[in-house]
Amino acid sequence: QVQLVESGGGLAQPGGSLRLSCAASGSIFSILTMSWYRQAPGKQRDLVATITSAGITNYADSVKGRFTISRDNAKRTVYLQMNSLKPEDTAVYYCKAIGFWGRGTQVTVSS
Repeated sequence: QVQLVESGGGLAQPGGSLRLSCAASGSIFSILTMSWYRQAPGKQRDLVATITSAGITNYADSVKGRFTISRDNAKRTVYLQMNSLKPEDTAVYYCKAIGFWGRGTQVTVSS
């Protein structure tokens, strides 16, 4: 079993930045593909970014060039650096590994 705890959400202005963290339990972290998803009110949960154990990344078109996913295997943590934030980035952001989900962290982009 893998437990995931997200942090780093909050309120940001348009054009601002936030960095989300997802701390994972378990010794198998380094071999896991880790993902960030987000869900806006009334909408489905969508994939934002993925990073494999080899460090290969993939992004949704809507965040390419603005968001960066990274991982620190020693800390069992995956990050999502979000720059040039837009109001449409407002959502609850979730971390996922295999079939396990964190509880999410709220990101609100508003002036």
